[in-house]
Amino acid sequence: MQKAGKVLLLSTTVALLAITGCRRHSHSETFYLIANNLKLAYWQTAVTGFNQAAGEYHVVAKVVGPDNYDPQAELTELQHAIAAKPSGILISVADAASFQSEINAGIDAGIPIITMDSDAPHSHRLFFIGTNNLEAGHLGGQRVVDKLPGGKGNVVFFSMPGQPNLDERFKGYQEVFADHPGIKTVEVVDIKGESTAAFDKTQQYMLQTGDKKIDAFVCLEASAGKEVASVQKNQNAKNRLLIAMDVDPDTLKLIKDGTIDATIAQKPYTMGYIGLKQLDLIYHDGPKTLRSDYSVDTFSPFPVFIDTGTAVVDQVNVDMFSSSAAALKQQ
Repeated sequence: MQKAGKVLLLSTTVALLAITGCRRHSHSETFYLIANNLKLAYWQTAVTGFNQAAGEYHVVAKVVGPDNYDPQAELTELQHAIAAKPSGILISVADAASFQSEINAGIDAGIPIITMDSDAPHSHRLFFIGTNNLEAGHLGGQRVVDKLPGGKGNVVFFSMPGQPNLDERFKGYQEVFADHPGIKTVEVVDIKGESTAAFDKTQQYMLQTGDKKIDAFVCLEASAGKEVASVQKNQNAKNRLLIAMDVDPDTLKLIKDGTIDATIAQKPYTMGYIGLKQLDLIYHDGPKTLRSDYSVDTFSPFPVFIDTGTAVVDQVNVDMFSSSAAALKQQ
């Protein structure tokens, strides 16, 4: 009888856990990840993390957005997602100013919205998950200082001004350079989402000599580094410093062969993975109303920012990052 009672108790416990699990999560729950440039390896990694979390929770994950850099197309996808009334939205904001009102509308409709990778800090989004982009700029800036002979030289940046995360990275570099007057920022090239623009501009800059010689190229987003590296390899230029962004396979290979000196690594997988889990938690256990300025609320249930971390990748540690990426592909 005692053994039978234990079996009955175990069976009841398992049944209760199963029922609880079904009630907690459902295939009727849908979470969106919205971004730009979804064809990039960076975003494919983020999507992997997002889908992994969705699989663990047995909920539906939808990934939408343009394959290229197109803020208006991304905004349209956000509008469509809000109209679908999902359980939550995780979004990387291409243009903070133009996205703000739509994010606010989604929050007003009771949809949890978290930003990732690129923030809209003045919107009513609940919080931001991603890189401390100012610190990423500090890391890159110090690398430039350490690698330029005498801490002096002309620097060109490749970016997309107006995109919040990239602007913060640039600010970080400039804060470091402020203590090194021998380093001069010659230009911030707006590649406008087209990495080939970096290739064309680098070719022009490689012709400059003397006092106008460019000593370092810095890429604040993922795609430009490979283009700049291609020009350097074509011209066998080994006296120009190149700092890239992110750890896609091509960038890691170019670090191994010495064309790229270093890259600043982010954790897009973690952003996607934690992002969905945070949305799920808010959907099930969040406050009754989402319409509040939580950033200044002392008793807010939410943080302002979840920092997923950054690191400098160079020839010393590049193999570790390559191995990590290979392991993810095998999952």
